[in-house]
Amino acid sequence: MKKFDKERLLLAVAGPVIALVSAIVLTSVVLVASGKNPFEPYRLMLEQIGFSDVQVLIVNQASLYYIAALAVALGFRMNLFNIGVDGQYRLAAVMTAVVGAHLALPSFLQVPMLMLVAMFTGAFWAGIAGVLKVTRGVSEVVATIMLNAIATSLIVYVTQADVWGVQVGNNMTTGIMKKSGWIPGIDLGAGAGEVYGLVFLAVLAGVLYWLVLNRTRFGFDLRASGASETAAAASGVDAKRMVLTAMLISGAVAGLSGLPLLLGDAHTYSLSFPTGLGFTAIGIALLGRNHPGGIALAALLWAFLDKASPALDYATPVAYEKEIATIMQGLIVFAVVISYEAVRQWGLRRQQKKVGAELAAAANGNNNAHKKEVAA
Repeated sequence: MKKFDKERLLLAVAGPVIALVSAIVLTSVVLVASGKNPFEPYRLMLEQIGFSDVQVLIVNQASLYYIAALAVALGFRMNLFNIGVDGQYRLAAVMTAVVGAHLALPSFLQVPMLMLVAMFTGAFWAGIAGVLKVTRGVSEVVATIMLNAIATSLIVYVTQADVWGVQVGNNMTTGIMKKSGWIPGIDLGAGAGEVYGLVFLAVLAGVLYWLVLNRTRFGFDLRASGASETAAAASGVDAKRMVLTAMLISGAVAGLSGLPLLLGDAHTYSLSFPTGLGFTAIGIALLGRNHPGGIALAALLWAFLDKASPALDYATPVAYEKEIATIMQGLIVFAVVISYEAVRQWGLRRQQKKVGAELAAAANGNNNAHKKEVAA
């Protein structure tokens, strides 16, 4: 039985905890500097957890964040920075909405078909950056940033009235999708609202992510290539093939990010469809340390800050700006980078001391054995 490593657990938990505490402290400093109570906003937001409708909003939002963060984490495990998740997710959502509005199949075929459209679109868009990297050496950061801009232009084109766009009031949409592609939610009653039916897709994605990375040869090759391409190549792994494969899978997962909202609530893509999801997912993946469990907690935290912060606008007798939550999210990302590096350095020093102590003990044991032999 594998021995429980308390020190490893401590190192894994220390980074996120330090980042979160640092963000709270720094946000409190900002509140004090602006003449506001540094504790009241946290109390007001925590009170929102007790409302069932806010709980539903948090879970629904977290499902989108979680899938998008898994897409980012897949790239991170390969030492790739897929900053194009936002473009991949939005382009996949608009193409899925277009197909869903113009094609009607039985539900048992329509839903899988729409998922495949989303995955294929996301994979195709991420694959462009992957091909550029393995064939021309173009940084995936530069390529995906440019692809985000191109995706935005394509979405504007697709939603034009003379292409596939349908104007509803002042909003351009892709039209309402066929009902066979809708996925019903879980109605909690009492005015709480519905939990997206595809919340379970997020759970399944997290389980598959862990199984593939930790229990398959492909996952080992991916992690090995991310840690050292040279070492991976020595064991027969084609680094370029792994880069392209990782980008394709990351894009496919990113394509699924918008489906809980698209198939469970909106049923159309419009100008009000959320943007910036992919960039938020980067912070969530960092805070969760690319672990499915850690990412889940980080996604719930981010969703909580998003959905509980509007209560600050209605605080009495003094209202607080809801942007406090945004400041806190930004500070968490900032603190994550610093705290993780500090924890890494501390862990490295601890490991060096441990190895040094073990070598010293072995040397002393050899010396004592030699002395005994000489004495004999």
